[in-house]
Amino acid sequence: MTPRVRRAIFSLIVFFGICAAAGTLLQSRVGAQSAVDESQLRDNLKAFTSVYALVEQNYADPITGDKADTAIYDGAIPGMLRVLDPHSSFHDPKDYARMQEDQRGHYFGIGMLIQQQNNKIYVRTPYEGTPSYRAGLKPGDVIVSIDGKSTENLTSETVAKMLKGPRGTHVTVTVTREGQSKPLTFDLVRDDIPHPSVDLKYEIRPGVGYIHLTQFQQTSAKEVDDAINSFGNMKGLVFDLRSNPGGLLSQAVEICDHLLAKGQVIVSQRGRAYPDQVYTATHGNGGHTFPIVVLVNRNTASAAEIVSGALQDHDRALIVGETTFGKGLVQTVYNLSENTGLALTTYHYYTPSGRLIQRKYQGVSLYDYYNHANALPADNTNKEVKLTDSGRTVYGGGGITPDEKITPPKSNNFMDTLLYNDAFFHFTSYYLSNHTAAKDFQIDEAVMTSFKQFLTTQGIPFTDADITSAGDWLKANIRAYIIGYQDGETVRLKTLADWDPMIQKAITYMPQAQALEDTAHKVLAEKAEARTGINQ
Repeated sequence: MTPRVRRAIFSLIVFFGICAAAGTLLQSRVGAQSAVDESQLRDNLKAFTSVYALVEQNYADPITGDKADTAIYDGAIPGMLRVLDPHSSFHDPKDYARMQEDQRGHYFGIGMLIQQQNNKIYVRTPYEGTPSYRAGLKPGDVIVSIDGKSTENLTSETVAKMLKGPRGTHVTVTVTREGQSKPLTFDLVRDDIPHPSVDLKYEIRPGVGYIHLTQFQQTSAKEVDDAINSFGNMKGLVFDLRSNPGGLLSQAVEICDHLLAKGQVIVSQRGRAYPDQVYTATHGNGGHTFPIVVLVNRNTASAAEIVSGALQDHDRALIVGETTFGKGLVQTVYNLSENTGLALTTYHYYTPSGRLIQRKYQGVSLYDYYNHANALPADNTNKEVKLTDSGRTVYGGGGITPDEKITPPKSNNFMDTLLYNDAFFHFTSYYLSNHTAAKDFQIDEAVMTSFKQFLTTQGIPFTDADITSAGDWLKANIRAYIIGYQDGETVRLKTLADWDPMIQKAITYMPQAQALEDTAHKVLAEKAEARTGINQ
C-alpha cells in the first residue's frame, strides 16, 4: 500500500473516530443503554481496509495518485454521509481550503473571477479596485500563460492557484483579446483581495435602499450594517436574499441583532448531543427602524432562512417571493488530518415562533431533494401552523413561506439555450471588438442585428418569434453585460437590478411593510406596558 493511500485511509480512520466520539457523546447525553461498540467499530475499519487493499491490488487499472484520493474522499466517506442526511459533508483538502477562504471573505491574489469554457480559461470578472481591474484586464480575455507557463490543458482551479500568492509578489499574466492581433501581457502585484458578500447596494428609489447579500461570511454583518448606514435617512429597504445558500450562523444572528429589538429571539438550535441553544438580540436596533421587504426564492437557504424567519415571526419584515429551500440542519465542522474537514449535522434550526425550517429528506433521492420534487404543496396544506408576534399565521416544516408570492419570470428553451452557451458574455467581446459603447448606451435595432449575427456564427438556432418573445430580457442582459465590460461588475449588477421584475414588484410592497412595521411597534409597546404593570 503506497504512502499516499495510507494517508488517505488514515484520514478515514480519523473520520470514523470523530463519528464514534460523537456517537458516544450522543448516547451519554440521552442516556442510551449501551456505549458505542468499539469492537464493532474496529471490525468495520478492518473490513474496509481489507476491501480497499483487495481493490488496490486487483482492480483492472492501477489505483494511484489522485485516483486513490478520489476513492476515499469522493467515494467511501461521502457514500456513508449520504445515508445520514443531504447536508452532512466531507471536505477534501482543496474544498476545505476553499471553504475557509470563502468564510474569511478575502485572499491574496490579483482579484478576478476566472472560468473554464471550451478548454480555455476566461477572465469572467476583474473585481473593481483590484490589481487586475486597475491594470486593464477585461471580461472575455483568455488567459494563455502565467509567468511564461502555458495554461493549455490546465483546469481553472490550477490557474487560480497560480494566480494567488503572498502579498507584494509579482505575477505575469498573458491574455488574448478579441479584436487584438497580438497577446497582451500584464505585470501584476498580488494584494489582499476583499471578497464582499454584499455585491450590490444602492438607493433603488428615492429613500429606498437595496442590498443584495450573496452568502453569510465573517464580514457579512458589518457589510450589511455599513450599507444601511450609507443610505442615510431611509424610508425603506429591499433586502435581497435570493439564491443565498447560507453560511455562518454567527453572521445571521448579528444581522438580525441589528434589525430586531433588544431581547427578541432570533433562532433556536435543538439537537440530541448538546443542550438546546437560543440566540437573542443582545444589542438591538436602538429604536432605529424602517420598513423592510425581504426578497427570497426557492434557493434561499440555511442562514438566509434564519434571517427571513426571524424577521417574519417578529413582524419586522414582509417576506416576498417564493417559498425558500428548507435547509434547517446545523452542521458542526470538525477539522480532520491532512487539512480535511467533516461537516456533521448536530442540530435543527427553529424560528422564534417554533417553526422547523428543515424540509423532509428521508426516503428522498438527492436529485429530488435539491430539485424540490418533495416540496410541500403551495396551498399550505399539511404545513405546521404558527403565529407571529401580532398573531399573523405563518407556516413551517418546509422552508419559509412568503407573505406575498412573487413568481419569477418563466424562461423558454431559447432563453435557456442562451444561458447555457453564455451568449451574453461572449457577445460582449464580439461586439466591442469593433464597436464602442457610450455611457448612455441603449439597445437599438443595429445592436440586435449584430446579436443575431453573433448567434448565427455560434450555431445557436433562433427564430424571429424567439427574439420577440424574449425582447425585454434580451435587451436588459445585452445592455448590462456591455456596460459592465466598460464600467465594472457593480454597474452590470445595478443595470440588471433596475430591470429585474421581481425586485420592481418587491418595491411595490413597501406600504404593506410599513403597516407591518407599525404593527410591530404597537405590539412591542403593549408588551413593554404589560411588563411595567407587572413590575409595579
